[in-house]
Amino acid sequence: MPVGRTGNLQRTWELAGIAVIFLVGSLFHFIFELSGGWRPVALIGAVNESVWEHLKIAFMPAFLYTLIEYPFIGKRVNNFWLAKSLGLLAIPLTIVVLFYGYTAVLGHHYLPVDIFIFLAAIVAGQLLSWRVFSVPDEGLYGRIFGAILLAAMVAAFSLLTYYPPHIFLFRNPLTNGYGIPYNFP
Repeated sequence: MPVGRTGNLQRTWELAGIAVIFLVGSLFHFIFELSGGWRPVALIGAVNESVWEHLKIAFMPAFLYTLIEYPFIGKRVNNFWLAKSLGLLAIPLTIVVLFYGYTAVLGHHYLPVDIFIFLAAIVAGQLLSWRVFSVPDEGLYGRIFGAILLAAMVAAFSLLTYYPPHIFLFRNPLTNGYGIPYNFP
């Protein structure tokens, strides 16, 4: 398959990613608690019910899926790292816009709507990646921008669970606390 053409292989990977990321992200919601609060698991799993932690459980499985996906299609498509970094950015942005948008209108959140938003954000991220695969190769600058954006997002999601700023995005609505709860080792 020629580079730059979006074919069945790329479509299959991106669509399969929707299901994989959704299922793994759902598991990551509970993995920290199931681990007994083992601190290294906080890198990938939600440690509380803040919006930030929900962004992380969508981002981290998508990032891991990207790493798995690269050997299979990374060199067969244009702009792999740029496409995936933009798709990975779209996921948390979609969640934030839709979640805060609907809760501002309705005054409360509803779990079925939250789950739908989680899925919709993953779909948006995967489809954006697929679309960017098909645009002309952005070359070295596209790869550098994609790598920097990806590194910044991984760093943010890795560090800010352990060192959360005390702002609304990081506040656990159940305890009004931030970061890893003190009742975990």
